[in-house]
Amino acid sequence: MYNSKYTKLLFILMIVFPFKAFVQESKINLDGYVKELFMFYAPENPIPGTNQDYLTSDIIHNRLNFKWYTSNKFTTVIEMRNRLFFGNFIKDYPSPGYQAIVNVDNGLVNMSWITAQSNNWFVHSMVDRAYIDYSSGKWQVTVGRQRVNWGINFVWNPNDIFNTFSYFDFDYEERPGTDAVRVQYYSGVTSSAEIVYKPGQDSIQAAIAGLYKFTKWNYDFQFLGGQSGDDWVLGTGWSGDIRGVGFRGELTHFEPQNNLSKQATVASVSFDYTFKSSFYIQTSVLYTSNGKTGKAGGLNVLFNPEMSAKQLSLARYSLFGQISKPITPLFTGSLSGIVNPSDGSFYFGPALTYSLMKNLEVMLTGQLFFGQPETEYGDIGQIAFGRLKWNF
Repeated sequence: MYNSKYTKLLFILMIVFPFKAFVQESKINLDGYVKELFMFYAPENPIPGTNQDYLTSDIIHNRLNFKWYTSNKFTTVIEMRNRLFFGNFIKDYPSPGYQAIVNVDNGLVNMSWITAQSNNWFVHSMVDRAYIDYSSGKWQVTVGRQRVNWGINFVWNPNDIFNTFSYFDFDYEERPGTDAVRVQYYSGVTSSAEIVYKPGQDSIQAAIAGLYKFTKWNYDFQFLGGQSGDDWVLGTGWSGDIRGVGFRGELTHFEPQNNLSKQATVASVSFDYTFKSSFYIQTSVLYTSNGKTGKAGGLNVLFNPEMSAKQLSLARYSLFGQISKPITPLFTGSLSGIVNPSDGSFYFGPALTYSLMKNLEVMLTGQLFFGQPETEYGDIGQIAFGRLKWNF
């Protein structure tokens, strides 16, 4: 039922034309971007079903962000991404094909579809934001596909139980959304409480949890609790600084409701600092109680549908570091890395970004993975990207 075209159309019409009788003064805003992302992938091992030593792909990506200020209390938002994929990566990827992997929508309503396709290209469209927002006084209610951002850290977010994202998916700046009902109450200038209900087609996909935020001792704290899939969830997070050094942390415990899942505790702590010269450094540590202490193996950085706040890494411990600096006002360079200290595998990510003109930038970056066979990063290989992006 949820996959029918009529259901999609009805859902979108309900979002686009809400509460028409309440419209008094309306304002419409439309923006977005167009970008091209080229990928060169040299896998560590040949991909089964292909005869290629390397694979390439090109993605032309258009994003449209539509916002309608329906009245002084209601706002309607629809955002979608349209992407043209082509290259031998699409042609040679093993059955069932790259299209089947990309064309996945885990929301309550399926708003993902392949518009056109051939043997070495296809067009994919997806609505990843579609919600109505109501604000009045201290209350705010949001209904529809939205991003529920409970994460605090930059790399790993154990508190982000509704829409986990992968650090390696750098080209998805907006990050995933979730179909949910969110009610927020702002009890003070720096304090608020909220509850989020995410319906699902089964118990694994459903979740309901609450979050309370407040400020104390110049630190922002939060506590959360509820149910996510088959687990009871309890967590906390904080953000502040120690003598000017940013100090953030998140911890979430997952307690099984039955024997279908395992108990897990996931925690991340990070530090970051910006020098007067604009030189920036950041470091972070991730702990996953269910992670492996030997060869982790099996990580797929290109497609990781099983990723969740409960399993942010296959390793028991992970270490992250990053440095960046504006070389000129228009030119920025950065280096980042992740190490699995248990199996010795690691990731290395250099990046260069240059602003060609207003709203137009070019970026060159790499995702380089090293390690012994069957380690977390040892069987992936090296990937290079080039991206041109224009915002409008």
